[in-house]
Amino acid sequence: MSILEKIKSLGLELPPAPKAIAAYIPAIQTGNLVFTSGQLPLKDGKLMLTGTLGAGLSIDDVKAATEQAALNGLAAIAGVIGDLDKIKSIVKIGVFVASNPDFTEQHLVANHASNLLLSIFGEAGRHARFAVGNSALPLGAPVEVEMTVSLG
Repeated sequence: MSILEKIKSLGLELPPAPKAIAAYIPAIQTGNLVFTSGQLPLKDGKLMLTGTLGAGLSIDDVKAATEQAALNGLAAIAGVIGDLDKIKSIVKIGVFVASNPDFTEQHLVANHASNLLLSIFGEAGRHARFAVGNSALPLGAPVEVEMTVSLG
């Protein structure tokens, strides 16, 4: 099953490659690695959700948004390499979580992205990761995901 077919089998859809909304590019390839810029949970050009974890939003509230941000990262990669089946492995992801100072479960938010990538790529989706809290993210987004992949 191709990566696109796997995404569809999960009831999801790979969005079009994102467009930069500032002075950067969504993804860049160097050698056999592709690095994405941080991807927000934009769907159809709009944030799916805004807010802060621990101040009105729960871990469950941001599941779909975190998954969308990860899908947007894959779309950015596809915009550079064309076919996602060229991905050999997900190397590392970073998950930024808009959270109040008392919220300490950023890692559980990051699990939404990690679990999605494992569902799509199997063992090739196992990766290194960081999850950090931030007082605010661009446009009021609750989460932002960046990733590095290696190509086969």
